[in-house]
Amino acid sequence: MGNESVSYKCPNCRGPLAYTPGQGDEITCEYCETKFSVADLDKLFATEREMAAKTEEAKEQKWEAEKAGGSWDPEEAAILRAMTCSSCGAELICDENTMATQCCYCGNATMVPGRFSGSLKPDYVIPFEKTKEDAVKAMDEFCKGKFLLPKDFTASSRVEKIQGMYVPFWLFDADVEGRAQYSATNSRVWDDGDNTITETDHFRCTRGGTMSFYRVPVDGSEDMDNTFMQSIEPYDYSKMVPFTTTYLAGYVADKYDVDAQAAIPDADNRIRQTTADVLYNSVNGFDTVSQEDCAVAKESSSVAYAMAPVWIVSNKYKGEVYTFMMNGQTGKFVGSLPVDYGKGKRYSALAALISLPVTYYIGKFIASLFA
Repeated sequence: MGNESVSYKCPNCRGPLAYTPGQGDEITCEYCETKFSVADLDKLFATEREMAAKTEEAKEQKWEAEKAGGSWDPEEAAILRAMTCSSCGAELICDENTMATQCCYCGNATMVPGRFSGSLKPDYVIPFEKTKEDAVKAMDEFCKGKFLLPKDFTASSRVEKIQGMYVPFWLFDADVEGRAQYSATNSRVWDDGDNTITETDHFRCTRGGTMSFYRVPVDGSEDMDNTFMQSIEPYDYSKMVPFTTTYLAGYVADKYDVDAQAAIPDADNRIRQTTADVLYNSVNGFDTVSQEDCAVAKESSSVAYAMAPVWIVSNKYKGEVYTFMMNGQTGKFVGSLPVDYGKGKRYSALAALISLPVTYYIGKFIASLFA
């Protein structure tokens, strides 16, 4: 985040500068005694003033979150049902023909359909492209080669009850202008015969530019693990279509409990960090680079509400729930697995046994060099 005020510091020693009455149009640094004209300092800190103004402007800019989503038609609302898990409290939406027998978050099997009400109608939906069979195969591949995985884990897997779900996302579009300042150095070292000399040149670098962000996603569900959801990104938004309840047939949809307004800080952070990274990576040709300030201001923005496809399985193993997720469009698969610590100890012991002879022969070889 950029600074909203300007601190006048000496370009040479970075000490604070202050005008002393009676010095005319000059300011002297009280730390290194360098003299600067007021005109030169005014030009030098013009960028800082501009960035401070943009930072203050960015604080006043608002996303038009209230334009995301819409109202359900009476016919659409009539065919929807809501289900609430009595164990973890997750609230899911489905069509009138879908009956969930297991919560995809905690594995609880008591979910009772009730009357649907509330929430916004999504603007868009990304249809499923991967099938349940694809998810089962991905699960098998995910477990292959995991030497520390307990042998009976896959045998007790309840992957046949994997659930396809539409997860709520807020999608943020924005055109932004970013400006940043950096201090950089180049050093060279040489030996004059008596001493080793290091010469360091210091530079101040300014970078700026405009960037467009398209469909920055923020998960709209508190129940979903944000780490997992970000891990299965990205989605191909070119295949996103206007929402219709037809796509819900045979699936469930998570009801958002993080509204668009609450999702804004995450979107702003992702946009700001990406802009800062791009500007930083443009500062080349220096030995060291450190950012002093960065301001990002939105020039235009919009928010949309969409549903993204995810295959989810919650596998209970020895009293613990292990969650796996697959991008229902691209097939990218992530999850957490149990660890057989007994195997870990055996592998560590075996590795130690293998390394002992190697260490011995290396030691014997080194000793022979000095015999």
